[in-house]
Amino acid sequence: QVQLVESGGGLVQAGESLRLSCAVSGIIFRLNVMGWYRQAPGKQRELVAAITSTSSTNYTDSVKGRFTISRDNAKNTVYLQMNSLQPEDTAVYYCNVNVKSGSFFRPRDYWGQGTQVTVSS
Repeated sequence: QVQLVESGGGLVQAGESLRLSCAVSGIIFRLNVMGWYRQAPGKQRELVAAITSTSSTNYTDSVKGRFTISRDNAKNTVYLQMNSLQPEDTAVYYCNVNVKSGSFFRPRDYWGQGTQVTVSS
């Protein structure tokens, strides 16, 4: 089975930086769209950033200029570099990856378990 392992979350002060990573394991033929979502207490889960197989990127307005999504296909990993973190960035961050694996005929979406990011003022 395909599995996603997230890392890099933690507690930081406003203005500091974190880098999240999401490593995909299993028999992988192709990684399609990869992205990061977040869910803050009392709010709906929202898309933070996404990157396509052609490296086209999209960001939610609140993180533009501060966050950068990237992917390393050789390592089957997607990253989210988060700079100038603010308290409103506090949330659980989830990795989402569309994967063509050796187990199924067509690509499927997979989710990471979530990693907590807490930003203090």
